[in-house]
Amino acid sequence: MNPLNIAATGMSAQQTRVATIANNIANMSTTAYSARRAAFTDLLYRQEVTPGVLSSRTGTIVPGGIQLGSGARTASVVAEQRQGALANTSGQLDLAVEGRGFFDVELPSGERVYTRDGRFALSPDGLIVTSEGFPVSGGIAVPEIARSVSISAEGQVFAVFNDGTPPQEIGVIGITIFSNDQGLEALGGNLFRETEASGPPLGGFAGVDGAGFMRQGFLEESSVDVVNEIADLIEAQRGYELNSKVMTAADEMLAATTRIR
Repeated sequence: MNPLNIAATGMSAQQTRVATIANNIANMSTTAYSARRAAFTDLLYRQEVTPGVLSSRTGTIVPGGIQLGSGARTASVVAEQRQGALANTSGQLDLAVEGRGFFDVELPSGERVYTRDGRFALSPDGLIVTSEGFPVSGGIAVPEIARSVSISAEGQVFAVFNDGTPPQEIGVIGITIFSNDQGLEALGGNLFRETEASGPPLGGFAGVDGAGFMRQGFLEESSVDVVNEIADLIEAQRGYELNSKVMTAADEMLAATTRIR
């Protein structure tokens, strides 16, 4: 095995790790952002002597053998889906999911996507929409004469009026869960798309089938732990440097071999 190529795979792996850490730190203030983690696996091995074969000299079994590795590769970069702290904003359309689940969002194409970012607002038509203007849960319209909006832990939305009229329920904001949250496809803008790996959407309502509850006036903060990220960054930097030193040493050894020949 060429040690130069092996060291190069190690450097590439550490570059991926640093890129992942950089993205986490960049999103340390992003609402409901889930920190990503890069996972690695070793590459194929060349079996010089397979463990368990018979020794040609004595006929005994070789206990360990000789297995030469060819480096490392990135296996996955997935979101940890660990809930961040809930910050009190007192915004009547700010919502946080306490527990598992995502808000349903409808794109202009009609496709359903999912988010934990509950920074909602009203469109010019009075619809509850995301910060990007996408309707939430199929579109819930708040009457123009409503003084305020009240949202229960189960997602029921009530319009509150000034004239003494009892609060009127105008819709329900749903919560969707998945068997494998890490299998969701990240689209950017705090949005996720269902995939074969995530499984189909389950539930649909807060507190049902393991879905969490809603907290009005709160937003979920990023789950990035800056102290851990800096520690991981230092470790990745040292790993990159060590692989570069291996590459330098291997190059010098090959040069010495060439001179001898």
